[in-house]
Amino acid sequence: MQKYILFILFTVIFQSQHIALSQSPQLSNINVTNTRDHLLIYLTVKGAFTEKIEKAILSGVPTTFSYVITLDKVRDLWFDQQIVDLKITHTIRYNIIKKEFIITRSSKKGDPIVTQSLNDARKRLCEIDNLKIVELSKLEKGSRYQIRAKAELSKLTLPFYLHYILFFLSLWDFETDWHTVDFIY
Repeated sequence: MQKYILFILFTVIFQSQHIALSQSPQLSNINVTNTRDHLLIYLTVKGAFTEKIEKAILSGVPTTFSYVITLDKVRDLWFDQQIVDLKITHTIRYNIIKKEFIITRSSKKGDPIVTQSLNDARKRLCEIDNLKIVELSKLEKGSRYQIRAKAELSKLTLPFYLHYILFFLSLWDFETDWHTVDFIY
């Protein structure tokens, strides 16, 4: 009888861990391409908007997604040479009075994007499109390169003891795993 109880207990524990891991945010649709002059990257974060994050945003808490992207030249029998180390931020603020979302992206210069649709704001916050990584003239033909990318929800720092009052804010920090794309230029 105890064997059956232990078996059921372990099964429930492993299944709950699998469900928890499958709901964590992850990068998807990672595409590396080039124009005539630049190396470009496109990517999307899936599963980033949980119910707690949406509640915090709709209550007016500014939220920042950070994307870390590195480009390394792969060298045999030696350390890889880092070519580029980028950190891109997308920030969303909800104006409760006007009922509009204001999205600022560090990779796109100019005015912030203003939308009244949560779905549109979610899409713009979780996507990087047409981001210039490096000029092709800085890459060596025939060499191997590696692009690594990850996304993280920036931790919100609260003054004084507000983190004890607003305890729910500590529950929505996340960081995706590193994703790697290897290519030869």
